[in-house]
Amino acid sequence: MSSKKKQRKLRTEFRKHHDSRARSGDVTRQYLREDPVRQEELPQQERVSGKGALTRKRTVSGTPADQTAGTFAVDLDVDTSACRAGRVLSVHGLASVVQDDAGQQHRCVTRRLLKTLNTPQRHVLAAGDRVWFRPAVQGEALIERIEPRRGVLSRTSRGRQHVIVANVDQLLIVGSAAEPMLKPHLIDRMLVTAEKAHIRPVICINKIDLVELADLQPLIGVYGQMGYCIVVVSAVTGFGVERLRRILADQQTVVAGQSGVGKSSLLNAVEPDLQLRVRTVSDETQKGRHTTTTAQLIPLRQGGFVVDTPGIRQFQLWDVIPAEVAAFFRDVRPYVSLCRFPNCTHTHEDDCAVKNAAADGKLDVRRYESYCQLVLEE
Repeated sequence: MSSKKKQRKLRTEFRKHHDSRARSGDVTRQYLREDPVRQEELPQQERVSGKGALTRKRTVSGTPADQTAGTFAVDLDVDTSACRAGRVLSVHGLASVVQDDAGQQHRCVTRRLLKTLNTPQRHVLAAGDRVWFRPAVQGEALIERIEPRRGVLSRTSRGRQHVIVANVDQLLIVGSAAEPMLKPHLIDRMLVTAEKAHIRPVICINKIDLVELADLQPLIGVYGQMGYCIVVVSAVTGFGVERLRRILADQQTVVAGQSGVGKSSLLNAVEPDLQLRVRTVSDETQKGRHTTTTAQLIPLRQGGFVVDTPGIRQFQLWDVIPAEVAAFFRDVRPYVSLCRFPNCTHTHEDDCAVKNAAADGKLDVRRYESYCQLVLEE
């Protein structure tokens, strides 16, 4: 992956872990200040401490990274003859489980240089990352380099990028027809993220055994008219499981949705040997209980991987500005160029083609309200 790149010395920025503490009481300087004669005898030059903000940049060996697909501003050079290529299956605090190309699993820690490189990400490593690691002689193996990513599912967490999973082909958005109640607005948010990351979205509605299927047809029709793949299933009765199994075959799929919608139950139905742990919905709050605690890559017998992720109750978009939102709504996008004003936000302006389409019934009103909510939040 990296052995053919020409080695270069580059300056790159690092995170600042510690600030030097300002000394409030310097006895020597105080003594000199009291006597102007002694003050004049001091050397008239500045000395810069090596512990300040100027030390946030260092010279490393590597090549400039593609910022649209890379993990960092620089791709570090590694000795590929002494390392193995692998893929991160799961991350557990400071340690990770990595599977090499031969199928063998290794417990790894991350090189300190990687952890201190400046990046907007909340965590430097994510499930699905392709890495180079140095096999362990004693103890744990060492991850030396993280390859540039594609197909990244991420959200905003505490003002930083939380990468849920990397290098996937499709996003299975799981909602439940009941217990807990279906949240179309959460589905819309995930569709925007999938469109931005160029991941194929698949909408999966579970627990249809608890409702009349005809009650879901208006919602299914709206998404179906936009060309989204929709599958309705029941992990209890097995309805739709075979179709879901075909959709997942030979694909790298991340399974996401709110807690309690039955993500783990569906994966158990698709492949019973997985025996993933499941829990029931709370009777008091009608909300799901967290069962899956960390994103984990799971190989499937019919080929490909699935990534079971923790339940999501809030999904704040990452790196999406208000002006971009319309481009990620397939049903809004055709009307954007018909607006009177080129900088129209489609929320309050006169002669807005998007607003007129919603008023005339050409654009689903709920979807338009979802669009407005996202624009006002970003």
